[in-house]
Amino acid sequence: MSQKISKNLAKARALVEPRPYPLVDAVPLLQKAKYAKFDETVDLTLRLGVDPKHADQMVRGTVVLPHGLGKSKTVAVIASGDKIRDAEAAGAEFFGGEELVERIQKEGWTDFDALIATPDMMKSVGRLGKVLGPRGLMPNPKTGTVTTDVAAAIREIKAGKVEFRTDKTALVHVPVGKLSFDPQKLIDNAMTVITSVMKAKPSAAKGKYIKGITLSSTMGPGIQLDAAAAELAGKS
Repeated sequence: MSQKISKNLAKARALVEPRPYPLVDAVPLLQKAKYAKFDETVDLTLRLGVDPKHADQMVRGTVVLPHGLGKSKTVAVIASGDKIRDAEAAGAEFFGGEELVERIQKEGWTDFDALIATPDMMKSVGRLGKVLGPRGLMPNPKTGTVTTDVAAAIREIKAGKVEFRTDKTALVHVPVGKLSFDPQKLIDNAMTVITSVMKAKPSAAKGKYIKGITLSSTMGPGIQLDAAAAELAGKS
């Protein structure tokens, strides 16, 4: 079985030349190289000229993809009073107060893609750092997941809001849709991410900011993008 996969991957990789591609050519090429039986996720990886060890060079933010991610995210909301009703009305799959905090704490329950909390509940939610932190699920005011407007936060997440942040090696990985998407939708989503990452450039970052961009799918090859052209398009 593994031999078959590597043969398929070798065939897919043979389609990709070792050179930077414009985004408009990279997307159809990635779709042409598909061999997996399922609808793969398309990822964008940006290599940044920052030192993440310094807090003032961390790159972090959120962006709503114009064409979503191709799947609706499961949202949980920890709130009190009327805000719980707001969460239910806005389409959150899970909602509640202290009982939800206890469930996460005692059972290690994390059957959701995003967690929103109201500011008054953050004292309780703060106890969940060990469970939520490693999974990237901890609510944060910077990403709009600690808010009094839970309905707006739910709508944004359901519409395809994604978070980006540099890892320890100064890479940013962001999903931009499914391989079955119309090519233009993937191009639009990818450009939206590139533009947002550029806008989030820390003033402390010196030298070349975007050092490289790769487009890939779950099983497919990585395609190097023309970073300079993408940067120019992102500025226009």
